[in-house]
Amino acid sequence: MIRTFFCLFAWFMLCLTFSCNVGQRSSMPQASDAGASVDSLRYARGLTITRHTDFIVVELRDPWNEGRLLHRYLLVPRSAATLPEGMPEGTVVRTPLRRMVVYTSVHCALLNELGASDGIAGVCEAQYVHVEPVLNGLRNGTVADLGEATSPDIEGMIRIGADAILASPFQNAGYGPAEKIGLPIIECADYMEADPLGRAEWIRFLGLLTDREATADSLFRSTEAAYLRVRALTDTISKRPTLLVGKKYGSAWHVPNGASYMARMYQDAGADYVFRDLPGSGSTPLTFEAVIDRAQHADLWLIQYNADVNMTYASLRAEYTPYASFDAFAGRHIYGCNTHNSHYYEEIPLHPDRLLSDLIAIIHPRLLPGHKLHYFAPLGE
Repeated sequence: MIRTFFCLFAWFMLCLTFSCNVGQRSSMPQASDAGASVDSLRYARGLTITRHTDFIVVELRDPWNEGRLLHRYLLVPRSAATLPEGMPEGTVVRTPLRRMVVYTSVHCALLNELGASDGIAGVCEAQYVHVEPVLNGLRNGTVADLGEATSPDIEGMIRIGADAILASPFQNAGYGPAEKIGLPIIECADYMEADPLGRAEWIRFLGLLTDREATADSLFRSTEAAYLRVRALTDTISKRPTLLVGKKYGSAWHVPNGASYMARMYQDAGADYVFRDLPGSGSTPLTFEAVIDRAQHADLWLIQYNADVNMTYASLRAEYTPYASFDAFAGRHIYGCNTHNSHYYEEIPLHPDRLLSDLIAIIHPRLLPGHKLHYFAPLGE
């Protein structure tokens, strides 16, 4: 107990020093900088990157409130002895980050692709992490298991000397006690992008945070080329099979909205997604009745789930008998993706081309003859 008290006290004094000196945020208007330049982002709409002589400003658009700012970050090199003058109001982040707390397996995987997994000092939701260097760290104690993202181990964050938290923001939700310990919280809202390549382009932000800009640029350009190459396969299709996705959890069936990156991917794969008219990005919870009213006669049905054993038609019917009322069930046109056995969530953000290939092979098999499905598989009986 005494040890914990002194640990917390030392951390409090460190944060106080940081906030009074290194992390002080200026409320002054941004000084005119003739050398400032804005990075040209080709697909991402949720962030802007502006480079100044001594710092970089990254602004995140609030995806739930049009015209509002979610967060402004002021990236200052660790090598700078003092903060540059004339910076705008925002959260100061000293780069490169060295000891990150990462709330999601998605961002663990992205950091690993950048070659920055050695900067991960702690994770939340460790049971969902499949990234081998992070798993090794959890086993040997060099990476801390900080519990659930909704109630993380704050004392643990302090003990490991974290310098930032990477989290996925949600509408009207805060970060609780984590907001009070003096660490910058990097809000990774990439999942709210409307384009798969827009989400992938957020790798550039992580590249800035970890001093791996060149690697991030190379990774994104490779993904862009692969995605556009696969997408071109559906340019001349004449028929789009109707598509239903997901299933009911509790009383709600969450479906991607029409301006979400997943809806865009279904379109790119040559499908007629039945809920393409739902406004906004993100997803919408619907009742079973609303779904079957619109999608009972859909040609294809894709289901993502997490289970120890693969889903079958029998297990799907046993879970909820009315599922058998869909034409795709009767016609045996359901494909499942068991995320327990694949790295679906870790890979898709940076490699949407892999999922797009699966989708095209399912929806228009003649366009990708011989393609071996990477994530999805036909349901067994």
